[in-house]
Amino acid sequence: MKIEIFENKIEIPNGLDATVENGILTIKGSRGEIKRAFRAPNVILEKRENYVILYSKKATRKEKRMIRTFGAHIKNMINGMKTGFIYELKICSSHFPMKVVLEDDKVIISNFFGERTPRVAQVLDGVNVKIDSDMIIVEGVDIEKTGQTAANIERATRITNRDRRVFMDGIWIVSKPIREN
Repeated sequence: MKIEIFENKIEIPNGLDATVENGILTIKGSRGEIKRAFRAPNVILEKRENYVILYSKKATRKEKRMIRTFGAHIKNMINGMKTGFIYELKICSSHFPMKVVLEDDKVIISNFFGERTPRVAQVLDGVNVKIDSDMIIVEGVDIEKTGQTAANIERATRITNRDRRVFMDGIWIVSKPIREN
């Protein structure tokens, strides 16, 4: 059943500036800026006063789902500009001492299980990585890039053909940002 007009209003807090141009939402703040395209058939994105409004005329279930999904992405963008997102990873090595180094936009993991060739994890643009003894801290304003960078680092130490209960060496995500509803 179609609803005449279905809309979702998201308030832009003080200190942040939002602009909408050709379906691309840009949010600027003290931490920088985030851009993201929100394009879907029959879903309209507008900025009125201090609100970002997503709406659709004659919305079906598909349009309602897209509006709610876009709303969640916009809230993540706002939370990232207000507080940022932090992932913490722990370096665990019991069999061979690992050496983890940050070079440009790569994390290089040497001597993992005594391997001669180092493993490499990609750091995405706009994400800061700090290595502090046995902890790696990944920070950023974009939750998707920050989470993907943390996953890249964790995935670089993936092992096969060994018992995971015995060989627990690797880099593991121990803390993620808290989700807000």
